[in-house]
Amino acid sequence: MQKPTLSFWQIWNMCFGFFGIQFGFALQNSNVSRIFQTLGADYSSMTILWVAAPLTGLFVQPIIGYMSDRTWGKLGRRRPYFLYGAILASLSLFIMPHSPALWIAAGMLWIMDASINVSMEPFRAFVGDMLPRKQRGMGYAMQSFFIGVASVVASALPWMMTNWFDISNTAQAGVIPDSVRFSFYAGGALFLLAVLWTVFSTKEYSPEELAAFEKAENALNPQDDHQPSRSAKQFFQGGIIWGLTGLVATVLVALNIEQLDKNLMLLTCCLLAFGLFQLIAGLLEKKGNNSNGFSQVMVDLFNMPTTMKKLAAVQFFSWFPFFAWWSSATPAITSFHYGTSDVTSAAFNEGADWVGILMAAYNVSAVFAALTIPVVVRLFNLKTAHMINLFLGGIGFISFVLIKDPNYLIAPMIGVGFAWASILSLPYALLSNAVPAKKMGLFMGIFNFFIVLPQILAASILGFLISKFFAGETIYALVIGGVSMLIAGVLTLRVAEPEQELEQPKKAEAVTSH
Repeated sequence: MQKPTLSFWQIWNMCFGFFGIQFGFALQNSNVSRIFQTLGADYSSMTILWVAAPLTGLFVQPIIGYMSDRTWGKLGRRRPYFLYGAILASLSLFIMPHSPALWIAAGMLWIMDASINVSMEPFRAFVGDMLPRKQRGMGYAMQSFFIGVASVVASALPWMMTNWFDISNTAQAGVIPDSVRFSFYAGGALFLLAVLWTVFSTKEYSPEELAAFEKAENALNPQDDHQPSRSAKQFFQGGIIWGLTGLVATVLVALNIEQLDKNLMLLTCCLLAFGLFQLIAGLLEKKGNNSNGFSQVMVDLFNMPTTMKKLAAVQFFSWFPFFAWWSSATPAITSFHYGTSDVTSAAFNEGADWVGILMAAYNVSAVFAALTIPVVVRLFNLKTAHMINLFLGGIGFISFVLIKDPNYLIAPMIGVGFAWASILSLPYALLSNAVPAKKMGLFMGIFNFFIVLPQILAASILGFLISKFFAGETIYALVIGGVSMLIAGVLTLRVAEPEQELEQPKKAEAVTSH
């Protein structure tokens, strides 16, 4: 029993919810720095405030992945998480622009990002659940298409509110402009409606059907489906090494040895936490209590398939640049290209609006990239196409320091858009063919670690690097990001291509679309 080939519109319906998810993310990415600065944050504190987003993903995604692998109810396996996450995220979007103080805005970012992650993580596994191997690239490209379209509209929305509807983009000190507030209202409504479309237009396969499909897939493309293990001794050894390293580094930062930046404390505490998690996993393994979700995540983290390990390195260096962009674009462009850091000035708000347009521009590019990537993959292969796109993105980020006129910054956004579309599709197409179907959600959640960890690293060191080596010129955060993306492109060459299916399944209408 092989998984049916789905029609274009069936794939459209099952991916449409990503339009709403990305609308929420794009509003967050385009405007949170602006909100933080309006409420009094400086660049050094802003990078650490931004870490709320990756940290929530670090914990939420593997938990939701593990739970959704084991869920089955009236709404199916993944769809309950789409829906409940969308409800919470929509409420957060309505509340965020009314934050009266910086600490409330930071707290709302945690809540909003956690809610969006609850919806988003199962969508990645959903493509692996519903599509045969030969269509997964198309499925993830479709998600990239919706991500691009949603991001274009959401990123430019405050600018459109001002220039099309004459809604003010300035306000008194400490007050979020009306153009931002109304944009968040629109985002909350669209998020929920788009997810509802997927929830009610797509029917999931039952656990029994998925088991039969996996058996047939493995017959064509055998996988090493061993049960990974890690001894208590190995966990203890790793826990001691990582824990002591993190503890010593935390003490050094706390004592301000060599005037270390306070944001480095985040990185050192993560090292300490990873050591403690391994010690806990070792204790559970020693007691034979290793069937829980925590132990499964820790064991599978150390026993990832080879392809996944190599993709993890690529993801790490691919996502560092985008955190640098999201957290630094507004202060970098307003100071370097518009010559001001005064958040109440017309020049600053003009520059902040232009940042939204630039984010829309790279997402317009991503829409076209999502349409052209399948063609490039057929001409070359998955990893070569990904490498080319990453090189385009790296060059785009580096060129920001070379271009003085902000109007010309649209050009490098084309390369950034191709990299963005590629990052959101090709690694997942490679990964979904390399992990067991019954653990698709869990491994997608673990894969998210290598999206989150570079963002935590960026939040920890960018402020230090910019102040120590670049005289506080925030624009160099984008240059550092560009170099990181070029490294990711080179590392792509290490990734193996997935095996081709030996037989194409017949088309069937097993998924209902209304």
